[in-house]
Amino acid sequence: MLGLVLVLLVVAATSLYLERKRLFTLADGAALVGAEAFELDAVSVTGAQLRPTLDSAAVRAAVDGYLEENPVGDFEGLGVRAASTIDGKSATVTLTAFWRPPMVSLFVPAGFPIEVTAVARSVFR
Repeated sequence: MLGLVLVLLVVAATSLYLERKRLFTLADGAALVGAEAFELDAVSVTGAQLRPTLDSAAVRAAVDGYLEENPVGDFEGLGVRAASTIDGKSATVTLTAFWRPPMVSLFVPAGFPIEVTAVARSVFR
């Protein structure tokens, strides 16, 4: 009985880890798209460097478009909690989803929400 409980816990923990990694990968891609959401006239020259300036509305629109146009997998309750820029240089995206274990038992909850945050920045070299 103890061995079965241990197997169920390991399977649930592995499932949660993989689901979180999948959600983080999706958030990372969305943040990258958000970091590229600037117009060419929003690029400023400071010394020898070019710096794009991001707008929160453009970041959010780019992230929403990315999630609509690309396959996002079978995430239950996938949502965008935040997609914006705080400093005008990097895009921050927070995604949420609901995780359910492969097998529900007395020792494993029926599921709970998970949340990940990814940050990306455009750099000209």
